[in-house]
Amino acid sequence: MATFPTPPRWMRRGPLREGAFRPNLHDERTASLIGTALGIAFTVCFVTGFISHELQLQRPPTWLPLPTHPVWFYRFTQGLHVATGLAAIPLLLAKLWTVYPRLFSWPPVKSLLNALERLSIGVLVACAVFELVTGLLNIAQWYPWHFPFTATHFWIAWIAFGSLLLHVAIKAPAIARGLRNRPAPDAEGALAAADGADADGATVPEAASARRGTVSRRVLMGSTAFAVLAVTATTIGQSVTSLRWLDFLGVRSPHDGPQEVPINRTAAQAGVVASAFHPDWALEVDGPRPYRLSLAELRAMPQYHSRLPIACVEGWSVDADWEGVRLRDLLARAGIPTGSLIRIISLEKVGYGQTVMQHEYADDPATLLALKLNGETLSIDHGYPARVIAPARPGVLQTKWVQRLELIIL
Repeated sequence: MATFPTPPRWMRRGPLREGAFRPNLHDERTASLIGTALGIAFTVCFVTGFISHELQLQRPPTWLPLPTHPVWFYRFTQGLHVATGLAAIPLLLAKLWTVYPRLFSWPPVKSLLNALERLSIGVLVACAVFELVTGLLNIAQWYPWHFPFTATHFWIAWIAFGSLLLHVAIKAPAIARGLRNRPAPDAEGALAAADGADADGATVPEAASARRGTVSRRVLMGSTAFAVLAVTATTIGQSVTSLRWLDFLGVRSPHDGPQEVPINRTAAQAGVVASAFHPDWALEVDGPRPYRLSLAELRAMPQYHSRLPIACVEGWSVDADWEGVRLRDLLARAGIPTGSLIRIISLEKVGYGQTVMQHEYADDPATLLALKLNGETLSIDHGYPARVIAPARPGVLQTKWVQRLELIIL
């Protein structure tokens, strides 16, 4: 293997000088502890994000049984996805802090294997930063880019998670060693003293004196834990409504919105105000026995009540009382058999103007074509004259301003 000369004296300054970094802040144990917490957060975030992606597909998932009960299933998984993603931000910053001195190690590349390892770490860091930044902006519904967020976020997540698994496999011995080894009470002082003399000839006492009052490992770990808890506590209220009084940093607060339910898209933005209030509006149901129902005829049918959460991909969710006609009754009247795939068509012509509903939702008695919300007629922004609400389904697929239901023949 090729040998690398010691860097010249003029280069051995700043971060390149010997003893430039405190070993107890950038050592193996600190990196292992923070890295393990970050790895757990990323794994939970990846798994829950994958579930969310599958539930939003406009086709039946090939592997995931669609759980309509408990009704809060999607609310829980998506809330956990957003919470762990936010918690991963201070963890990633702390992890990068513990390992950044290795950018200045000499030689910069020791072998081909070392070069590949450093390249994989670069991919991991880039993907992790991309996922966290774009996810945070998605929560705020700000999209200063021209690529499709959902697809890009999903596939970069696979690259990030694959890079994470590769990194863990390569660093497994070092991680295990760092988690297992606990320095003696005076070990940190000994490490600092051993690394005290720098390239310019500073003595150990001088170096130790210069370091007095600097951050210890315990302070670094405690500060990181506090940051994670603070971020989680001040945002979790958007998903856990009993903690909404703590929701200082959440973009959407539960009960902020018409009829005490938040909205992401108004009727004016969707361009449906005129058509929704048109006196000739009628629900069309297409099947073996197609028919049309006016709003008055829908209100004359047996009305059912469901208390279901509406949960958005941005992380906010809230329970609400919905009242309307059971969707399976409407489908049965048109001769559509149970177990069918249904297309729901909205008055909205863009975005999710058409959605596909799998039979698990369509056949569930809790799934309604809702006409009322929290005891009042649906507001226009919540989907007047009628909207779909189903248990454990992503909010983006709870179609508003419904115009037509139809059987999909495969």
